[in-house]
Amino acid sequence: MASLILITGGARSGKSGYALDRAEKCGGRRTFIATSPVTDPEMAERIGHHQEERRGRGWRLIEEQTDLPRAIADAGPGVILIDCLTLWVNNLLYRAERQGEVLTDAAMNAPCDQLLAACRKRDGTVFLVTNEVGMGIVPDNALARHYRDLIGRANRLLATAANEVVFVCCGIPMIIKQDSWYEGG
Repeated sequence: MASLILITGGARSGKSGYALDRAEKCGGRRTFIATSPVTDPEMAERIGHHQEERRGRGWRLIEEQTDLPRAIADAGPGVILIDCLTLWVNNLLYRAERQGEVLTDAAMNAPCDQLLAACRKRDGTVFLVTNEVGMGIVPDNALARHYRDLIGRANRLLATAANEVVFVCCGIPMIIKQDSWYEGG
């Protein structure tokens, strides 16, 4: 059964770099699962920056925007780093809207449960990177508030199940939870 480490923090807080460093200390094969679509030139530049950060460090890349359980299964043995859950939730929300569906708070449980089930089937360590989006101002529109709420729900569910939760602020990691795998529901 995998050890699950959730790393959260604000935008540009240093959480991805921290996750890379922690994952590399685990040794063995490393797989990076990227969830970000290229939506515009600025996003392509951001993705390029993250790719450059990993270059020459022995990472295998899987790009998957929505089906994280499949990507985890495809990763094979070793350490997995998923960056980031915030974009994963965005992608799930976008897919639901394109299909004429509503991704409700309650409906967010299923993809999180599937993600956790895929992690439980593994040996090794899975790092999940996410953003803490609920600490700022309340968004001015319903869609942005709904998105914020979905991420908050996903973060709560995954943090409850994680062995360790690390909050990164100003480049400084703070362990806010450290215990054994949660078996409850």
